[in-house]
Amino acid sequence: MAMTADNAHSPRLWLLGLLPLVLLGGLIVLMLRTGAADVLKPDGVPPTELLTFQRVELRPQTIVATILNDGADPVTIAQVQVDDAYWQFTAEPSMTLAHLRHTTLTIPYPWVEGETHHVRVVTSSGVTFDHEIAVAVPTPQPGWRYVATFALVGLYVGVIPVAIGLLWYPLVTRLGQRGFDFLLALTVGLLLFLLVDATAEGLETAGELPQSYQGAALFTFMTGVAYLALEAVGQILRQRKSRSSVATGWTLALLIAIGIGLHNFGEGLAIGAAFSLGEVALGSLLIIGFTLHNTTEGLAIVAPLARQADAASRLPLRALAQLGLIGGLPTIAGAWLGGFLYSQVWALVFLGLGVGAIAQVVAQILGQMAGDQPLGRYLATRPVLAGLVAGFCVMYATGMLIG
Repeated sequence: MAMTADNAHSPRLWLLGLLPLVLLGGLIVLMLRTGAADVLKPDGVPPTELLTFQRVELRPQTIVATILNDGADPVTIAQVQVDDAYWQFTAEPSMTLAHLRHTTLTIPYPWVEGETHHVRVVTSSGVTFDHEIAVAVPTPQPGWRYVATFALVGLYVGVIPVAIGLLWYPLVTRLGQRGFDFLLALTVGLLLFLLVDATAEGLETAGELPQSYQGAALFTFMTGVAYLALEAVGQILRQRKSRSSVATGWTLALLIAIGIGLHNFGEGLAIGAAFSLGEVALGSLLIIGFTLHNTTEGLAIVAPLARQADAASRLPLRALAQLGLIGGLPTIAGAWLGGFLYSQVWALVFLGLGVGAIAQVVAQILGQMAGDQPLGRYLATRPVLAGLVAGFCVMYATGMLIG
């Protein structure tokens, strides 16, 4: 008998579908409570201990370290050394950590600003785990001063440079076909560099995460989520707008602004985290390098509007400001999160979102550029090839300032 729509939504059918999941959950609980997974473990084998430092804060005369147990077995912290000397400490909530549990160690220690300090955790079985504080500086604490400071940094790095790049808008609307092809190819070159750079950073961050978080899988998943989500947003925007060149250009410019905004959120995270972790020189270098990067991102946002012959009269200044804010404001939010609540997991999540968004935007631009022509043949034309090379070289040159 064929299944009807009413049968497909019957409560009995849904209960039958949930039954295997309930049984599987019961089996897992039974295995954990009876220790069935430990049957194969030989007697006398020491526990597998793996602790990671999640965050180290420097407060007046105090070092505060957040520790995570990344191993499968419980671990007990017995002693703490700072600069090769044993120091008293308190652990909250406990000195014994189960799998994926955190504890916060508070160590009264007269650290010296600008100096290098080494923190060592010793477990009850004698295994040691080390962390180096390269340059000791006070950790920013939530307060209006630091909120304003990080907001100003985000303004300098994200909002103002993107706004400067938008000033090329009157020029791009007056370009001919060859100039338009060059400009869009330049945009693709810029975005491809960001794509490669963010992917490398994401994979590096994934490698630094505790193994239990499966960083590479998380990064790949978030990349796919962003790509598909932005594709869905693009379809909705295209359905609401007419098929005119104005609507098409605006939709693509908006998608680019969203993608760049997600990427700039990750940049803000990097800057805020660098200052939070005491890497002041790196934070200053990131500010200069990202400022140069983001000026070219403003050009990337307005490039799809180049085909609008009368765009100067159709697109109000308010619309351009909206695009600039979408692309630049996330830098401020990222700096706040990185400076006050930095987490490698969240950093990886937003890096993945940024990579997926940029990849989707590149696919959108290439599809618009080629039209009905074979993509490979179109990319080999002189204006397009020159634009691709120029875009990549510009980003490569400015990227060297970041290191």
